[in-house]
Amino acid sequence: MLSRSLQSLFGDIEPAALAMLKQELEWFELPGGQTLMTQGEHGDSMYISVSGRLRAYVDDGDGAHLVREMSRGQVIGELSLYTDEPRSATVVAIRNSVLVKLGKDAFHRLLASSPQVSLSLTRQIIRRLQTEPSRSVLASPVTMGLLPVTSGVDTRAFAAALATQLEPYGRVRVVDAAAVDLALQRPGLAQSDVRDTRGIAMWLDHIEAQNDFLLLVGDDGPTPWTQCCSGHCDELLLLADATQPPVLHPTETDCLMQRQPRTEAAEILVLLHAAATLSPRGTKAWLARRPLADHLHLRLGPPEQFMRDMGRLARVQARQAVGLVLAGGGARGFAHLGVWRALQERGIEIDVVGGTSMGAAMGGLIATDQPLQRVTATVRQMFANSPTSDFNLLPMLSLIKGQKMRRVMDGAVVELMGADIDIEDLWKGFFCIAANYSQAREDVVRCGNLAKLVRASLSIPGALPPVVHDGDLLCDGGAFNNFPVDVMRATRGVGRVIGVDLSLPKARRIEFEQVPGTWALLLDRLRPRAKRRYRLPSLSAYLMNVTMLYSASRQRLAQRQTQLYLNPTLERVGLLQWNKFDQIVQQGYAHGLKLLDVGQVAALTHADRQCSAHLA
Repeated sequence: MLSRSLQSLFGDIEPAALAMLKQELEWFELPGGQTLMTQGEHGDSMYISVSGRLRAYVDDGDGAHLVREMSRGQVIGELSLYTDEPRSATVVAIRNSVLVKLGKDAFHRLLASSPQVSLSLTRQIIRRLQTEPSRSVLASPVTMGLLPVTSGVDTRAFAAALATQLEPYGRVRVVDAAAVDLALQRPGLAQSDVRDTRGIAMWLDHIEAQNDFLLLVGDDGPTPWTQCCSGHCDELLLLADATQPPVLHPTETDCLMQRQPRTEAAEILVLLHAAATLSPRGTKAWLARRPLADHLHLRLGPPEQFMRDMGRLARVQARQAVGLVLAGGGARGFAHLGVWRALQERGIEIDVVGGTSMGAAMGGLIATDQPLQRVTATVRQMFANSPTSDFNLLPMLSLIKGQKMRRVMDGAVVELMGADIDIEDLWKGFFCIAANYSQAREDVVRCGNLAKLVRASLSIPGALPPVVHDGDLLCDGGAFNNFPVDVMRATRGVGRVIGVDLSLPKARRIEFEQVPGTWALLLDRLRPRAKRRYRLPSLSAYLMNVTMLYSASRQRLAQRQTQLYLNPTLERVGLLQWNKFDQIVQQGYAHGLKLLDVGQVAALTHADRQCSAHLA
């Protein structure tokens, strides 16, 4: 394992230099919960994780915040070999971890003996700094525990299905209590090596070193084996029958509730639903009782749907999930449906959706995971009567009342999901961006009433009234982040991002010296469009666009963080031209087909086999 890690880090280093490097490395084991380094202390060494998992926290004065999780093969603290600056983070072991250490004195000896080692390490540091903005905070878990937290869950069948879906991303091994018992009887394996907890852990470490993913199938209850699973995992998948009451299971109360959140594996709730379920309900009650890092919904049938949902879980766990980011842009946002159609026709599965303003509205409906034709028909019907035509006679807070927009969003959600649901109840992961006027900040919204919070994301200041949520006033998220690729990059499980931007590709030059007066503008608007002299936006379009200027300044950075960037031209389409639905959708569809060539489709649909190549 160490040789493979060094090969990955330093590339084709000469054998003599590699042997010299190995001689200088010090092996040691760090028990789960122990601290490897503390923020602010003097740094005089670097580490390479051989097995296990560690978590880095930074205290910025407002408490410690998670900044990264590190799995095997990752370098920790290497900058201290070049600088004598204090450690920038506190690193603790989530579970028992094996590492090797290279001290500064040993590093200097290597520099004197092998410049190639120094050059390789310098390249590694440069690569890390270059890729820092796009690196995932959460490394892919190697060892996952599967624990049933309700009765009636066939954990072994679930593990077999998950293993099948994980195979494109690397080698998978499934281990349950029976496999441990079998190992006790294997010739050549002394019983004393595996009977005690440490012996079992060493045996599991041996299996883990030979695979990319290790699935530990727990028992239905707090048995010693279940306790071993919970203590030896990078992440725990809690499997629950969604039709049962959301009470805590004995496994949770006896094995999990006493753990320390900062130094234990993250818990992921997987809610299993009957095949005929139109929409999950009451997810909030399940989440409120547990310290979860995430949750997912899976349908148990028909088989094609079950494996499709299981494929999404596998991609999330392998950190290969595809995230779709949709920008705001008024009626131009209908183009998102056309792009979605093009993605579906090219076989690209979307696992997580995020957006702002009209991108949030379309993204929330896409995350319902209803058929494309049904979503498109619903949006066409709901937006047929212009949702921004109910103007206030006395605009005290907004030009538009917003009642039509409320009916549109409420009606669309109920039509597709059969009820007024929460964001947590969506089949696919979803977030939207809102500007918190009360707190003067950007809010990333991942929970709460879906229709209400989508309306908050698209409530343009001055045009639509703000939305009250948890005592704060929320409005259009475009003021802060109209194209939230950065939020998607930081979302758990997302490894590839598709971004659909609706900003105008070219700036429009003004050919006159000053803005004309009211009467001159009014007379100019009465002329045919082709003969107008003053190419100026309407008041509503001006208000909508000006809120997105800060976001537009971040567009280039966001574009670099996507694997596929789409910016439909959308000729002759205004922000409030709701009556051009079919034209806008068709333009988005045509643009998507144009950009989705064979290479891009392959990059978004085929698994990264790098881990398997390292093990070969």
